[in-house]
Amino acid sequence: MPRYALYFVPLSGNPLNEAAAHWLGRDVFSGAPIARPSPVAGVDDETFESLTKSPRRYGFHGTLKAPFELAEGKSIEELADAVESYAATMTAFALPKFRVGQLGPFFALLPEERSDALAELAGDLVKTFDPFRAPLSDVDIARRNPEKLSESQRANLMTWGYPYVLEDFRFHMTLTDPVSDDLAGAFLEAASEHFAPYLADVQLVNALSLFVEAERGAPFSLYQQFPVG
Repeated sequence: MPRYALYFVPLSGNPLNEAAAHWLGRDVFSGAPIARPSPVAGVDDETFESLTKSPRRYGFHGTLKAPFELAEGKSIEELADAVESYAATMTAFALPKFRVGQLGPFFALLPEERSDALAELAGDLVKTFDPFRAPLSDVDIARRNPEKLSESQRANLMTWGYPYVLEDFRFHMTLTDPVSDDLAGAFLEAASEHFAPYLADVQLVNALSLFVEAERGAPFSLYQQFPVG
């Protein structure tokens, strides 16, 4: 079964997308692979490829509504129409400037401060589009290791299909899989240098992007990007 997700992705043509494509080795819009040497000193190409495998598959993005299968009786066309209608009601807003940082062992682009507007948007998308989401299977629930989640995260998982929503939402644009402590310094230096020319730019939430995973484990691809307003 395919899965669908609502992402924040800068509009096509934004230089940040190109920078991320050359870091991850895959263009988020075309899905085309991009050959490039490892940008991390002392890390060979094969190791770098393995440590960016998941974000390359998911594509450069910030999650607003996490991947879900469609509920019975719902269609992708109906979902796309609803996302387009929702985007038409929105007004674009600016995000805080990004920095390269870590969420545990993962490297990501993180906003320098919390954006209430972004948190409110993500929360509203989670709730508004939940009728399109099929219930999680027992396998999907187990995959999230609910015993390791906080009480609120477990409640989110069972109610909204994803632990990190509402008060547990923390926006990020993932750049790596887990990186070991001995490589963390080199990755921080390389990622900071790679993205430095773009971190001063103000990024706007001026589109909603609907992504599709054709089957479990397949690369996520852009179904359609809907400019706001």
